[in-house]
Amino acid sequence: MKVYTYTGLTKQQGEKLLFSDINFSISQGEKIGVIGVNGTGKSTLLHIIGGTEEGDSGAKEHPNDYRISLLEQDPVFDENTGLLDYMYSSPSEVFSLIRDYEKALERLQTSPNDGAIQDRLMSLQQKMDAMDAWDVSANSKAILSKLGLNDFNKKLGELSGGQKKRAALARTLIENPDLLILDEPTNHLDYQSIRWLEDYLAKYQGAVLFVTHDRYFLDRVSSKIWELSGGSLFEYLGNYSSFLEGKALREENESAQAAKNQNLYRKELAWIRRGAKARSTKQKARIQRFEELEGAVNKNTQQSSLTMDLTGTRLGKKVIELTDVDKAYGTHTILKDFSFLFKPGDRIGIVGKNGTGKSTLLNMLNGQIQPDSGTIETGQTVKIGYYKQENEDMDENMRMIAYLRDTAEVISLKDGSTISAAQMLERFLFPMNTHGTLIRKLSGGEKRRLYLLKILMSSPNLLLMDEPTNDLDTQTLTVLEDFIDNFSGVVITVSHDRYFLDKCAEQLFVFQGEGRVDKYYGTYSEYLEEEAGQKAKPQPSVPGPVQETKPKPKKKKLTYAEQKEWDGIEERMNDLENRISEVQKAMAGTGSDFEKANELLREEQTLNQELEDTIERWTELSEKLEGNE
Repeated sequence: MKVYTYTGLTKQQGEKLLFSDINFSISQGEKIGVIGVNGTGKSTLLHIIGGTEEGDSGAKEHPNDYRISLLEQDPVFDENTGLLDYMYSSPSEVFSLIRDYEKALERLQTSPNDGAIQDRLMSLQQKMDAMDAWDVSANSKAILSKLGLNDFNKKLGELSGGQKKRAALARTLIENPDLLILDEPTNHLDYQSIRWLEDYLAKYQGAVLFVTHDRYFLDRVSSKIWELSGGSLFEYLGNYSSFLEGKALREENESAQAAKNQNLYRKELAWIRRGAKARSTKQKARIQRFEELEGAVNKNTQQSSLTMDLTGTRLGKKVIELTDVDKAYGTHTILKDFSFLFKPGDRIGIVGKNGTGKSTLLNMLNGQIQPDSGTIETGQTVKIGYYKQENEDMDENMRMIAYLRDTAEVISLKDGSTISAAQMLERFLFPMNTHGTLIRKLSGGEKRRLYLLKILMSSPNLLLMDEPTNDLDTQTLTVLEDFIDNFSGVVITVSHDRYFLDKCAEQLFVFQGEGRVDKYYGTYSEYLEEEAGQKAKPQPSVPGPVQETKPKPKKKKLTYAEQKEWDGIEERMNDLENRISEVQKAMAGTGSDFEKANELLREEQTLNQELEDTIERWTELSEKLEGNE
């Protein structure tokens, strides 16, 4: 088994210490997701492991034939390079052979009777046979097609920014290294491409190390999580759900201050588990059980929730009304006869392929772009906060605290109290000792987080967000989602992020292209499942002669043991739920006795697992009973 290890890694970036004497190893087959607040050095760590950057100290060790491929977040491209030439540009013998073969094939197409080219092509074909290069070539084109790149003859300069990023991902994948390093691989991918990539990485034989903001992707791919925090690296076995649980326990042990945060992590853990169960079965009773369990888990710790409960400017009954709106750029139609009345409290998600006009709609709602025809009426009390894909111009010589105080010194909370700009920075994961930092010294992600906070502090009652998850870390997104959950105004979001939309949108605008916008009531995951189900439905067949059908045999009745188990299973579930409630009450009274709290937390986890197993069994028996009715 091939293993990559690094001991004593330290890295200083300017005045900021990113890593201090950290140690880690990466074993063959591991899928490791890297998590950390923007600015903690996630991309730097990937570059150091990938060999494109050096640590200040430390020693790495791996086999001599160990191969690493790195997908950077912002790859550099030669615009004049052809797509296939780019795919096979790695200095590998098999890729060099494929490049030569593709070029010879192109020359033969222009000079089909040239004997020298024919001989050259025959020689290359024999080498391709000997090195099994045909499989590599076919696999490369299959990966390109799966990522929506079907025209292999295009040059990189003819591709959009998103297509270039997908080409870079495809090239990294076909290199088939021992360690695959991916920095935000799901950016610019649609749902189908993301699901394909999840399956591809799950079957990948080598190790995978990746940074992503897509928490469904993180949950489905990871076998281990690394968290970067305070110059240290913390390791958690399992996926994102396991990380949330482990992080809550770690912070609970480290500091009483973490008690303010633990409920937020547990709430998200309960949500993702319930969401996963709800998406995998249609048993309403089972879903209801999970919802009741979630409510019980959160009931005792609700007071410590890290909520961003800002008052916002008062919003009247009228928000925005669009009537028969048309918008086009030349022959490209964005909207056609689009009408909609936004209401107080609306949570709208906007989805669709790139270029269909999603951001244009946000700009129209903000008054930056006018419709070609139709009307857009905005209520007099509406105050818009617009989080765009690009930051506003920042004076990079300003300090963070001064930048925020330009918007507001203090803001009001729903309970009538106030909170200062410094306190808001802390709530948005900027420690007190960083508030005087000059903006130019912040990472790109930290600038995005600061920009978002400035918008929220302006007390909007209508929040427009254009791809908010692209540059924000998972912890910041958790805080933002908690803010939205308590926000009394309207939220309209353009996003491809399934997790974020599932938590923050109750209705979707689905941009289909050519001016068509479908409206869907429900979550993004529900929409995607319905869409996939529609595509999978068989076409109606031509009616044929009526044939006599035999009645389906009834399912077997419950055995004596199963009937006895069924008679007591409801009582068993109630007993488990009551015991969980008792443990949670005991946890609330442990105070600073962390040893006792840990013991009770482990008992709670065991009971929750037992309850989940019992609910599974309840579902099996109930389905068997339904078959007898």
